[in-house]
Amino acid sequence: MTDIQSKNDIIRQLENVSDKFSSFCSGISNELFFRQPIEKWSVAQNVIHLITSANMTRLAYRLPKLIIRLYTGKPNRSSRSYDELVAKYKYKLEQGGRASGRFVAKPVSQNNGKENILDNFNKSMRKLINALQTKWDDKQLDKYLAPHPLLGKITLRELSYFTIYHTEHHLLIIKERLAG
Repeated sequence: MTDIQSKNDIIRQLENVSDKFSSFCSGISNELFFRQPIEKWSVAQNVIHLITSANMTRLAYRLPKLIIRLYTGKPNRSSRSYDELVAKYKYKLEQGGRASGRFVAKPVSQNNGKENILDNFNKSMRKLINALQTKWDDKQLDKYLAPHPLLGKITLRELSYFTIYHTEHHLLIIKERLAG
């Protein structure tokens, strides 16, 4: 997906993947949405994991630039391309990397409501996109870093690439589980 380069490309892709993910999950029955496979996450848990991820990602785009610089320093390299970032993430997963800490989804009750969970997903993605759109210009995305639990310090451009791929990754996981 080497056509993602500019901030506007990133925003379009974030909107696209968010809509695609939400639309697909909306079509899943309540029973399947909350079904808890053995040693796997339910669809609901995948969605909540993405909400947590989007909310934490949004922090990187909402904090004052001075705080981000003080906390993470300056990049010592250029931003990776989308494909390079995805390759690094896949490598980390192949090496056993998994969600940890606050990113591990807890069991979810049907009382939470599928529509409520999906609404929270949509809101978290819109807020993330809005923070990226309003606070950052294209060049700044390469000049600031954010910590990532598996990838280490990555540029804000790479963080947006990660968010696009991460959402697609979980959509693929959900589709494979429902098909199998």
